[in-house]
Amino acid sequence: MNPTPVRKKNSILLNVAFLLTCAAILLFLFKAPKETTAKLPKDANHSRFQDMPKKEAEKFCTECHNPAGISPLPADHPPKYRCLFCHKRT
Repeated sequence: MNPTPVRKKNSILLNVAFLLTCAAILLFLFKAPKETTAKLPKDANHSRFQDMPKKEAEKFCTECHNPAGISPLPADHPPKYRCLFCHKRT
């Protein structure tokens, strides 16, 4: 049984639409900006947090990163409770 011309035409259109959608998604991903967020430093102050689970390590960030601490965060800094969501460990 041969496919009808209408069904074959619809199949070709769907395949072309799928390929165009995939190409658009890939183009969008390739055009994404580079990651600019600083990584968690590998120094004496941060070494204990490298192997700790993220949620546990994030509890200690505000000890130093607070307005009166060693390295205060800027006023426009995003939420302070998810540090390792953006600042990846190396």
